[in-house]
Amino acid sequence: MIERVAIVTGAARGIGLATTHQLLSEGAHVVMVDNDQDELESASRGLKNTLVLPCDISIPEEVNAMIAETEARFERIDSLVNNAGVADFGPIEDTSFDTWRRVMATNLDGVFLCSQAAIPALKRSQGNIVNIASISGLRASTLRTAYGTSKAAVIHLTQQQAAELGEFNVRANCVAPGPVRTKLSIAVHTQDIIDAYHDAIPLNRYGSEQEIAEAITFLCSEKASYITGQVIAVDGGFESTGVGLPSLR
Repeated sequence: MIERVAIVTGAARGIGLATTHQLLSEGAHVVMVDNDQDELESASRGLKNTLVLPCDISIPEEVNAMIAETEARFERIDSLVNNAGVADFGPIEDTSFDTWRRVMATNLDGVFLCSQAAIPALKRSQGNIVNIASISGLRASTLRTAYGTSKAAVIHLTQQQAAELGEFNVRANCVAPGPVRTKLSIAVHTQDIIDAYHDAIPLNRYGSEQEIAEAITFLCSEKASYITGQVIAVDGGFESTGVGLPSLR
């Protein structure tokens, strides 16, 4: 009998893949969801106890099919990790409405759609939702109008979920990562940006994908059984110290 099933969106790389590995190491079966089918198949190669489901989480029909296929295979859903997201940085004046809608479609609509579709199964299992926001949803900075706003909305949506689903013993929490050392950040952050972040973060370094995954996995576990409606900033203290250096505004 399968005792624990988790869905992880955006599982083909980065935080989603690290979370997949962490959940698997703790005995869960993991449904790996991503819209990049080739990368998803590559990331899942050799992994046991996984179900690979390509899905665009901004499309209701695809989300409903993903949830239905998960239930058909495992007959339960215990955790939903809404990790999939896109980023597009630029000045407010240069942010087209198409860009705004594309960011919102994945970062906010996708979280809403996946959560809504999974709720009946989560009620039966008395499971949990973990939404991945960002430090950009907790504090404003330049160039993040669409991205930061989408992540702030995810934080509030998490609180709505916790308030409404608590009576069914379904928990909902949010992880807000700070600067994380990913392939993307390594590729796009100049040395000046890296130095500025290190100066502004009390722990004087970027976080790792594994450190974010550890927080997510904790919130999925029974160790967090009395935690709901919370936002955990996994950011090395970045949020606690304010905006910081002008180069990071």
